Amino acid sequence: MTKPVIWWIRKDLRLSDNLALTEAVATGRPVIPVFILDEVFETYGAAPLWRFGLGVAAFARALEAAGSRLICRRGKAVDVLAQLVAETGAEAVRWSRAYDPAQVARDKSVKTALAEAGVDAASTTGHVMFEPWSVETKTGGFYRVYSPFWRAVAGRDVAVPLPRPSKIPPPKAWPASEEIADWALDAPMRRGASVVSEHVVVGEDLAANRLADFVEDRITAYKDRRDFPAETATSGLSENLAWGEISPAQCWHAARRSVEEGSRGAEHFLKELVWREFAYHLVWHTPHILDQNWREGWNGFPWGRDGNASAVRAWRQGRTGVRFVDAAMREMYVTGTMHNRARMIVASFLTKHLMTHWRIGQGWFDDCLIDWDPASNAMGWQWTAGCGPDAAPYFRVFNPDGQLDKFDKVGTYVRRWLAEGETNPTSTALSYFDAIPKSWDLSADDEYPEPVVSLAEGRARALEAYAARDF
Repeated sequence: MTKPVIWWIRKDLRLSDNLALTEAVATGRPVIPVFILDEVFETYGAAPLWRFGLGVAAFARALEAAGSRLICRRGKAVDVLAQLVAETGAEAVRWSRAYDPAQVARDKSVKTALAEAGVDAASTTGHVMFEPWSVETKTGGFYRVYSPFWRAVAGRDVAVPLPRPSKIPPPKAWPASEEIADWALDAPMRRGASVVSEHVVVGEDLAANRLADFVEDRITAYKDRRDFPAETATSGLSENLAWGEISPAQCWHAARRSVEEGSRGAEHFLKELVWREFAYHLVWHTPHILDQNWREGWNGFPWGRDGNASAVRAWRQGRTGVRFVDAAMREMYVTGTMHNRARMIVASFLTKHLMTHWRIGQGWFDDCLIDWDPASNAMGWQWTAGCGPDAAPYFRVFNPDGQLDKFDKVGTYVRRWLAEGETNPTSTALSYFDAIPKSWDLSADDEYPEPVVSLAEGRARALEAYAARDF
């Protein structure tokens, strides 16, 4: 019992409600927490990898406070774990499951190699409430539409969140660890890191506070106010859920208590948690959703893979001349996140008004979002583009100006993020110019651009293209 168990940490940066940690401690052996900057994490975009690095550093501090420590290594996961087993004499490895194909492939190779070496290697339920294979239709298949998926799981029991272990037994000797700072995970962010860092909420304790504040102050009005981008009406927890600083079960049970107490908006929040579950359900059963049209009938649709280069560049820069689109893109550069209603608007504008392939937008978000989640990002882009699940109807084209009139009628959101033409621009609007690449050569003194396409013209072009296809 003196030989340690390695707790392999990935996107589960928390001590509470962590089944892999609980099982590692339950072995009665010393526990060595390990994070590996491996072949999967090395593929992450600039903002996600930087934000994850912040989370790992915060988690290392939390482990120190709990009387443990985090061992950090860089390299191919299977090789690093084999080396750590040899160094420490560990006879077991535990980790939380992942569900996207890149991580699944990595984990399978690790499990096979460890088992062949005689190491007890096992995974536990990961960052979902319902294992993707456990939710089946009456005919035994998987769900392709969200609404019946919601009905299938809404009444299910969700495991009560586990408490933090009272103690994480340390080994007699710790293996060497690399320094997270030496990895320079902020380098791809360049000067944007200093701007976005003002808006991040990092770590398990702050995530728990964020949930508590939301439940106490805003969950009742969530359904009614969540689409108004200028208001603080959402939970903001996508950032923390993405990196496992809070579990979906913790969010679920907090919202369920609000439902039982009569909160009108709490059930809608539960539905959003299940929307995230649905994304991983589809990624597990149809992994092509990550990089191919989910509906095969869209494979011949006339999107240009590179799109209209100048218009796409304007979209990326937040300089399309369409205020809702530009404000949303600038919000992302300054905060690392974007309001959910705004995400739908910018995605619709790119894929429909500009007739640009959804993969272009997906890839840009992959690089820019600190709350990036592979399943949610892919499903969101495909849903909006029309080629994914639950596109009802696929020919819906959001009118950004109409959406502004409905959800930002007095222009608070737009003024918060657009500086050009304003006598006294807000500090948040000016921060955009500090965050973006210098090579863009943009200034608050520039004139605000004319629209890259008229909204009526773009909509008509999209509808014409849809009418010409037999989906």
